[in-house]
Amino acid sequence: MGLSTNFEDSTDRRLLKQVHDNVHGNIYLEPISLKFIDTEEFQRLRELKQLGLSNMVYPGAVHSRFEHSLGVYWLAGKAVDTIKTCQGLELGIERSDIKLVKLAGLLHDVGHGPFSHMFEKEFLPRVFNGFTWSHEDMSVKMVDHIVDEHNIDIDSDSLTKVKQMIIASSEHGSTENMKEKKFLYDIVANGRNGIDVDKFDYIVRDSRACGLGCNFHFERLMESMQVMGDEICYRAKDYLTIHKLFATRADLHRTVYTHAKVKAIELMVIDALLKANDSLDIASSIHQPAEFWKLDDTILKIIEISNTQELKEARDIIQRIRRRELYQFCNEFSVPKDKMDHFKTITPQDIICSQKMGGVTLEEEDIVVSNVKIDLTRGRNNPLQRIMRVMRYSQSKMIASATCCLHFTKI
Repeated sequence: MGLSTNFEDSTDRRLLKQVHDNVHGNIYLEPISLKFIDTEEFQRLRELKQLGLSNMVYPGAVHSRFEHSLGVYWLAGKAVDTIKTCQGLELGIERSDIKLVKLAGLLHDVGHGPFSHMFEKEFLPRVFNGFTWSHEDMSVKMVDHIVDEHNIDIDSDSLTKVKQMIIASSEHGSTENMKEKKFLYDIVANGRNGIDVDKFDYIVRDSRACGLGCNFHFERLMESMQVMGDEICYRAKDYLTIHKLFATRADLHRTVYTHAKVKAIELMVIDALLKANDSLDIASSIHQPAEFWKLDDTILKIIEISNTQELKEARDIIQRIRRRELYQFCNEFSVPKDKMDHFKTITPQDIICSQKMGGVTLEEEDIVVSNVKIDLTRGRNNPLQRIMRVMRYSQSKMIASATCCLHFTKI
C-alpha cells in the first residue's frame, strides 16, 4: 500500500504505524511522518543522547533525541487537536495545519549536534573563534536535504511553514511576518513566552530518566489552552502549573545539566574533540548536511579505539574519563542577582591572577572555567509577564536568573 502525502486526506487508521513510548503511551505515526522517519538522517537521532554526557553521572539518562522527537510530534498534534475542538471553525484550523505542526515537532531536532548543546555552545565556538551556529538552523538545512535526497513529495509552501515553525524561537525566527494563524508557530518552539510542547516533553522525559520527581503536569495546560488575539493563552488558575514548568526546567539545569561532574566530563570531551578535530575534520561537517548526518555520539568510540598516533592525546583524555580520572572541581562562585550587570566572563587567567598571593604554582593551561547561567527562559525577567491570561492574576516574586562560575583543574 502506498504512502499518501496529501495533507487534505482524512487520516485512515490503517495507514498509521503504532509505537509505544514510555512517557506518552501509544503514538501513531502518519504516512508523511514515516517518510521522514525512515531515513538514515532521522535514524541518526537514535545515536544522540538527549542529555549528552549526563548518563556518566545519572546512569538512566540514556534516552535519545529520537524518542524525544516522537514525543514532541505527538504532543504537537494533541495541542492543535485541543484548540481545534473548541475553536476550529473560529480560527479556521484545517487538517493540513495539524499535520504541518506535527511534522515540525518531529523534525525540530534533526539538525542537533552530538553531546546535547555542548557541541554548538562550547566546541564549535572554540574551533571557529566565536563563530555562532545553531541546531535550529541546521535542522532547516537537514529537512531540505532529506526532502531532496529521498524525493519526499511535499509542496514548497507546506515545507516552508514547517521550517518556520522549527526556527520560531531562534534568533533567526519570528512570527511577526506571519499574516495568519501565528499561534501555530508557538506550539513547537515558542519565541513569545517560552511555553511549548518541546519543553513539555523533555522536562518530563529527563526527570523520569534521571530518577527525579516531577511535579509539573503538562496535561493540565494541554487540556485548557485556547487562542486569544492569535496567541495561545491559559486560565488564570493555571498560573502555578506554568510556574512549575519554568521552575522544574531551572532545577534540571542545576541538578543535572550543570552538575559539577557532568561539566567536568563535558570539558574533557571538548578537549578531546579539539585535539582530534584536525585528524577527523569533525567541525567542518556542519557546512554540509550530507556529511553532518554521519556525526553523532559514537565519535568518542571512534577516537577511543583508533590506533593512530594523531589521536593519541584525544584518546588519552577519553581513557581518563573511562577510568574516572576527571578534571577536579575546585570552586564555584555564584554571582548575586544585583551584581549581574557588572559580571564579566571569568577566564583561567583571572583565576591564576587571583591565586598568586597564595603561592599557587598552577599554570593557566591547568585551569578550566565553566561560566553557567540558569534562568527561566526570559533572562532576568519573569516569563509569566509575557503570557496572555484569560483573567488577571497577581504576579508573585520569582528568581529570574542565577549565574555562577565553576572552576576545575585538569591535573
